[in-house]
Amino acid sequence: MTKAIALFFVLVALIQVIRPLGWPGLRRRKDAWKLVAAGFALSVVVVGWSLTR
Repeated sequence: MTKAIALFFVLVALIQVIRPLGWPGLRRRKDAWKLVAAGFALSVVVVGWSLTR
């Protein structure tokens, strides 16, 4: 699951670098770090959730 999340966010970040998405907060190319940070945070949450089960 975490690999799929990471792959999704990497692909979206690459798209953001090539051509900005235009979403609120993602209007410039250099805003791709926000997508990477969100992907990392989501991966940490999923791993933490799976360890508590």
